Amino acid sequence: MPQSPRAGREGDVLAVVSQSGATVSFFDAASDRHLATVEVPSSPHELCFDPTQRLLWCTTAYESGYYHANSGRRTELTVIDPDTRRVVEIIDLAPEHGPHGLALDTARGRLYVSVEGSKDRPGGIVVIDTETRRPLGRIDTDAPGPHWFVIDPSGKTGYAANKEAPFVSVVDLERGVLTAKVDVPGSEGIAVAPDGSLVYVAAPYGGSFDAGAAQRQPTGIRVFDAATHALVTTLPTEDIVLPVHVTSTGKLLVGEMRGVFDAESALGRHAPGRLTVFSTQTHEQLGQLDVGLCPLTITSSPDGRIGYVACVASSTVDVIALDTMHSLGRLDIAMLDEAGAHGLAYIPRAA
Repeated sequence: MPQSPRAGREGDVLAVVSQSGATVSFFDAASDRHLATVEVPSSPHELCFDPTQRLLWCTTAYESGYYHANSGRRTELTVIDPDTRRVVEIIDLAPEHGPHGLALDTARGRLYVSVEGSKDRPGGIVVIDTETRRPLGRIDTDAPGPHWFVIDPSGKTGYAANKEAPFVSVVDLERGVLTAKVDVPGSEGIAVAPDGSLVYVAAPYGGSFDAGAAQRQPTGIRVFDAATHALVTTLPTEDIVLPVHVTSTGKLLVGEMRGVFDAESALGRHAPGRLTVFSTQTHEQLGQLDVGLCPLTITSSPDGRIGYVACVASSTVDVIALDTMHSLGRLDIAMLDEAGAHGLAYIPRAA
């Protein structure tokens, strides 16, 4: 009998942001049992776990609201001890603001944080030393709003998705400079193949969640060659895609947003979202499964057997067995208004 995907996860933890709840909640990865909730500054967005320092990083992008509609941009990063579940430090990046995407290079001890631009300079990537927890510098992306940011397996190249610019920014992390712009019609989530050869970009940008406007461009995942920046193919999707994620086993997880989007609600009126899975080797579609409302963030267990889909409008996290594409459960995350579950991080138990 095949081993359950839950087997061997005792002591592992899943951390989940509630954007409006201004919290990070911790769940047992083997049982989904709620363990603790930590309050953080509003309005938290993304998470990144550093296994070397055993610290959890959380970005705080806005006072409230979203990229396209917020009440002001914040400047903080919150550092959390995931074992004691307490806040270790709050780091102020001012004058940088709107920190959102996080990417970690454990070999070099570097954390990369995307920040939004201002009148006097474009958006960029702040480089942080993970040991001292202090900024080392900034890399301009020549775009107003770099949002999600990823690095290749070598740690030498980074890619920033830009909602408002018609390109992906490619940066040399060793020299700290922008080196290329890859044509993409306003991008959302971004991921890199396990071998670093291909980059996967969700496009077009959903705008203010206006599905009609987005349909002027075909929805899907633009796949470009990391070496030549040439478009290799587009993996078509039926609906607008926000998050993408590549597992350790080479599966591309794609979150499709479905529903009717209008001015009645900041996030629209949603139908259940959809998780679509592709192979990074063949680009064949491997399966689909309905998830909560407005999938916004996706992660997976280190062995690639379990996927986690945070859905901000329903404030839920779907737990999915990726080998069989069936649901293992759904976590309910407390929220105070329309924005709930957002950032995710899988935290293996301490050695």
